[in-house]
Amino acid sequence: MNRQAQAVILLLVGGAVLRASLTDQYLNYVKAGLQPYLILAGAILVVAGLFSLWYELRPTRPATAGGPAVAGGPAVAGAGGGDGPAVAGGSAVVGMDGGGSPGHAGHGAAVHGDDGHGAVTHGADGHGADGHGAAGHGDDGHGDDDGHGHGPGGPKVAWLLLAPVLGLLLVAPPALGSYAAGRAGSALVEKSDFAPLPAGDPVKLTMLDYASRAVFDRGVSLGERRVELTGFVMRGPEGTWLLARMMLSCCAADARPVKVALAGQLPEGLRDEQWLRVTGGYTGRQVKDTVNGETIPFIEVAEVALIEAPVEQYES
Repeated sequence: MNRQAQAVILLLVGGAVLRASLTDQYLNYVKAGLQPYLILAGAILVVAGLFSLWYELRPTRPATAGGPAVAGGPAVAGAGGGDGPAVAGGSAVVGMDGGGSPGHAGHGAAVHGDDGHGAVTHGADGHGADGHGAAGHGDDGHGDDDGHGHGPGGPKVAWLLLAPVLGLLLVAPPALGSYAAGRAGSALVEKSDFAPLPAGDPVKLTMLDYASRAVFDRGVSLGERRVELTGFVMRGPEGTWLLARMMLSCCAADARPVKVALAGQLPEGLRDEQWLRVTGGYTGRQVKDTVNGETIPFIEVAEVALIEAPVEQYES
């Protein structure tokens, strides 16, 4: 593809990475701990793009010896090796093709020379077999055309590769939500023992911590404590409302949802993607995830608050 297009794409991709990593936008794609690496990667791409663009747009040097032969000059024959110099007749010019071999002699007259012993030798006529002349294909006869109409650096359609990069700059995709969670099974981490809950009332737990204690510990480590969970709501099996949150191992590509069903009084007019802060306690009710058959525990809701989506929407 066109090298200038490659340089511009490098600049735009690097700029998009820097823009995302220097704001909170990067948290929609990767874990918070990867921010320094994103900044470094974006800076390298920008520097590489600037250098490539400068290299392509820098002034070109004038042509030097060894360039393509100019047709139309008088033919000159070398010495024949005898007693007298060989003299070229006619006006044929022998060009050089792109590989350095004698090219097409054009349509001039045949070249005659004396070999020094009185014998006349005949050079190649206008259609000699020594090559195809300076007006051949590729860089010799058609300037910068590669013989397929692509121009000096490839087809101009390569500039269309800028479209997705501009889209990333102008329209930032949001964090994964209920649509992704509804098409992936609930993720739990099985444990045999759980540390005591920290102090506080209510105690703030991650969705994964509460779900794992409720399913694998049967709520023993939760006891009668009030817990606080934060997530977005979505419709679940058997007409239930689920509180969900996406969990990351590295980036959004490996995101998996953790789901907890809500029991008790809920606000009217709930809709998918609304973020809630829920306070409640353990209950032994459970329901099966229709996607992967995993167990989804309930929480008995005591208080509910509608909140704005947090800056960091994923759990680690």
